Amino acid sequence: MFFVDTLEFEGLGNRSYLVGGPRAAVAVDPPRDVDQVIAAAAKRGVCIAYVAETHVHNDYITGGLELARITGASYLVPAAAHVSFARTPVADGDTVTVDEGLVLRALATPGHTPHHTSYVLEEDGRGAAAFTGGSLLIGTVGRPDLVEPRLTEELARAQHASAHRLADELDDEVPVLPTHGFGSFCSSSQAEGDATTIGRERTANDALTLDVDTFVAEMLAGLDDVPAYYAHMGPANAAGPAPVDLTPPGRADAGEIAARLAAGEWVVDLRSRTAFAEGHVAGSFNFEGDGKLATYLAWLIPWGKPVTLLADTPERIADAQRELARVGIDRPAAAATGDPAAWIREGERLASFPRARFADLAEVRGRGEEVVVLDVRRDSERAAGHVEGAVHVPVHELYGRLDEVPSGTVWVHCAGGMRAAIAASLLDAAGRAVVAVDDGFDAAREAGLTVTRP
Repeated sequence: MFFVDTLEFEGLGNRSYLVGGPRAAVAVDPPRDVDQVIAAAAKRGVCIAYVAETHVHNDYITGGLELARITGASYLVPAAAHVSFARTPVADGDTVTVDEGLVLRALATPGHTPHHTSYVLEEDGRGAAAFTGGSLLIGTVGRPDLVEPRLTEELARAQHASAHRLADELDDEVPVLPTHGFGSFCSSSQAEGDATTIGRERTANDALTLDVDTFVAEMLAGLDDVPAYYAHMGPANAAGPAPVDLTPPGRADAGEIAARLAAGEWVVDLRSRTAFAEGHVAGSFNFEGDGKLATYLAWLIPWGKPVTLLADTPERIADAQRELARVGIDRPAAAATGDPAAWIREGERLASFPRARFADLAEVRGRGEEVVVLDVRRDSERAAGHVEGAVHVPVHELYGRLDEVPSGTVWVHCAGGMRAAIAASLLDAAGRAVVAVDDGFDAAREAGLTVTRP
C-alpha cells in the first residue's frame, strides 16, 4: 500500500506531494518553506528518501535543494535542466525504488519546458499515480510560453505529444496529480474540478480530444498575461535557492513607517479591503492577506524594493512572510500590527476612500455626473464584455501607468473586488479621488449599465 499527501498552496494555485510507503517517501515539487513537507513526513513516520522536481519552476522558488540537504535525500532533477548545483540527473525511463514494491519512473513530457519530466509511481509493476507537474493538468495543460518566445509553438506541439504519451502508457483509473492548474498562471487555462484521472482527461482534455494543429492554435490564442516576477523565478531555481528565513521582521513604529514611505519603499497593508478603505496609512497599498497576495504583490512591486507589512495580528504577518518567501520576497524590511491609529504619527490622520456597488455607479451616471470608470481586469476578461466608456488599465500595469488615468473621481472595478481594492490603494496613494467598486462584474449589467464588447 502507498499513500499520497497533497500540500495545497492556494495563493499560488499550486500543489506539492509527499508519496511513499510504510518507511520511505518522495517529495514532488516541494515549496520553499520545506518545514511543511518535513512535518508531513514526520506525521507519516517515514523518511524522505527522494526529492523530485518535474522542471525548473517559473512561478515559485523551490525548496527541493534545501529539503534534500536537510534530509539527506537524493535530489532528482531532469538531466536536461541547466542548473548550477549537484543533483541526481534523471532521464526518460530512469527508476528509483522508493519503498518495497514502490518504484518511481521518470517519463519525459516536454512542453511546459523543454526538459519537463513527469513521474509515474508504480506499485508492484503497475502504474498507480502520475505526478504530471506542468504537463497534463486537470482539463488543460501547462502553458508553453514561459521559456523562450521562439520556442512557444514547438513546445505547444510537444505538450500535445506528451499528453498523448501519458494517456497511451497509463490505465484509465490512474490518478493525475499535477503541480499547476489551481489558479497558477503557469496553466494555459484554469482547471475545472479538484481531481482527475487519465480516463477522465482522455475524454475532457483538449490536448487529448483535438488534433495537434487545432489544439496548438486554440491554446496559443488563449494565453494570458505572464506575471512579471516569473522572470526571476527560473534563474533563482537554476542557481540553487538559498534557505528560507522566516524569523519575524523587526517592529516598525509610526516614525519608521513614515520614513520608509518617504524613502519610496512599499508599505503593504494586509487587512481586508473593507478595513483598509475605512482607514489606512496614507501612501500605503492594500494587498489582502486572504487574497492572492504573493502573485499580485510580486507582480506589481519593483523587484528588490523593500516592503514593510502592516496587519491586524502577528499571525497574519507570519503567514504573509511565508507566502512571499515562496516567490523570492525573502525578508520584510519591518512590520507593524494592531490598531492602525498606532501606525501614524501624532497629529496625522488615517486616509480613507468610499466603496460602492455597480448599482451605485449606475445611479451616479444616471444623474449625469461625470466620473472616470477604470477597468483593471486582464485583456482576456475585458474581451468578454466591459462597461461602456470604461478606461482599461490592467491592475498589474497600473503602477507604471497612473498618469494615463483621466482626471476626475475614479470608480475602479475588477471582476470581484480584490484587484479593484489594490488599484484603489495605488490611486489613493497617488493623491487621486477614488471609489472602489466591491462587486461582481455580473452585477454591472443587472444594475442597468451598458456592457459591450471591444
